[in-house]
Amino acid sequence: MKKYALIGHPLGHSLSPHIHSRLMTLAGIDGSYELLDIPPEKLADSFSELSHLDGFNATIPHKVGIIPYCSRLDSSAERFGSVNCVRNGEEKVGYNTDVFGFTRSIDMLGASLDSKVLVIGCGGVGRMIAAETAYSGGDVTVAVLKDFAADAEKTIAAVKERMPSAKIKLTVIGGETLSADDFGADMPEFGLLINASPVGMFPKTEKMPCTEDVVRKAGHVFDVVYNPNKTLLSKTAEKLGIPAMTGMAMLVLQAAAAQEIWNGAKFDEKDLKKLISDMEALV
Repeated sequence: MKKYALIGHPLGHSLSPHIHSRLMTLAGIDGSYELLDIPPEKLADSFSELSHLDGFNATIPHKVGIIPYCSRLDSSAERFGSVNCVRNGEEKVGYNTDVFGFTRSIDMLGASLDSKVLVIGCGGVGRMIAAETAYSGGDVTVAVLKDFAADAEKTIAAVKERMPSAKIKLTVIGGETLSADDFGADMPEFGLLINASPVGMFPKTEKMPCTEDVVRKAGHVFDVVYNPNKTLLSKTAEKLGIPAMTGMAMLVLQAAAAQEIWNGAKFDEKDLKKLISDMEALV
């Protein structure tokens, strides 16, 4: 039996064992997936234990701390300086499957990163999303609250250093929520609006990261929040006839990418959509 795990701290309730169990069943893999709650100060001492696994995922706070464990990094991990998937073997290779989960979610939504894209929030996942969208040819506007503007500027500078031709700029949110007024006299239309912030997450489900007038300007909406499975943002978009998707797809699809890395597993889109729906029913 192959053995896999998720390392993090604190872990608490996680859907990852359910997701990976289903994926391994679909792929005909005899394997187990457990949760390993490892505090940051214990991570280096756990390297020997981790080497006995066939592979593992890393979540907060270990996505950077696990890098010294790796023999080398895949280009996905190098690009973002962050590892969330490790394949053990002759080499210990670090990957970033968050980016695969994100890009495949956008494909499943029917949207394109090679368009005008509005990204609200620029924290951990927001940095990756803004950067990958710019690297994919998107014309990116990053919107953040004033307190986070300096960090967002650093992300933008890093993207432009890596890719001088990147189209990425900052909009500072004037109030608590992004509104059309924050864009000046004429707010542009966006092919894709992405909420990369925690706004709207349980238990504060009555909140949106932007006003409805901003949503109206979007061709598609993607919300990284997956609890609740229908956020106020996604419901508002659908009410306006705009295709929308929440973050469970990204969670499931990054797990599927890990199984591809570990086992060469391939999955039918209909099976993945069924798994996404089943996992949404659990939250």
